Amino acid sequence: MYSIFLKDFRQFFSGLSGYLSIGLFLLLMGLFLFIFPETSIFDYGYATLDKLFELAPWILLMLVPAITMRSLSDEFRTGTWELLRTRPVTIGQIVLGKFLAAFTVALLSLAPSLIYIVTIWALSLNQSIDSGGIAGAYIGLVMLVGVFAAIGIFCSSLTNNPIIGFLAGSFVCFLVYIGFQSVSAIPAFSGGADYWIQQLGIQSHYQSMSRGVVEWPNLVYFAGVSGIFLIATQNNLRKK
Repeated sequence: MYSIFLKDFRQFFSGLSGYLSIGLFLLLMGLFLFIFPETSIFDYGYATLDKLFELAPWILLMLVPAITMRSLSDEFRTGTWELLRTRPVTIGQIVLGKFLAAFTVALLSLAPSLIYIVTIWALSLNQSIDSGGIAGAYIGLVMLVGVFAAIGIFCSSLTNNPIIGFLAGSFVCFLVYIGFQSVSAIPAFSGGADYWIQQLGIQSHYQSMSRGVVEWPNLVYFAGVSGIFLIATQNNLRKK
């Protein structure tokens, strides 16, 4: 499993696409947080990273599928999947190795955003910020990356075309993130059902954690959704 993890991790950084994806993510976050007046921290008037945690999921909807789109589709396209199956590893180990590689790359792209904490700290009055709330929100962001990576791996296992894998991954991430929230807003579900429909989607759980509230139900939810998509990936690969 470690060799699969290392192979996929190195492959992402073997060309310019990996660096461009991470660079584009950081550029967009910098523009939204410090340049664009509608979302700029300077215009907001408070030393807080709330805008980061509001905007990051929408950019990650594109970044994480871009990381995972070649994970399995390239194996099918180049014919190396049959060679990989001859190795002394199980399908579960293959899926887990590829998931951990994509998850690690996505976390590396988030790591430079930690500099924003230093920026906010320097801008705050008396150098005082809500460090506990920021830490909890970052935990939510890490869990969100894990779910998106699991979805991206699953979508990559459905096709031998990386572009289709990317589009499908972005679309499914979008549906799971905002779809249930949108359905719950339909008047027919008001009066109780709307709450349970919201709980099926990612957004309500992520929003709770982005406020710094780290609770076990939310952690179990993220781990469960990631596990469901990874198990679905294994089942799909066994059929192949």
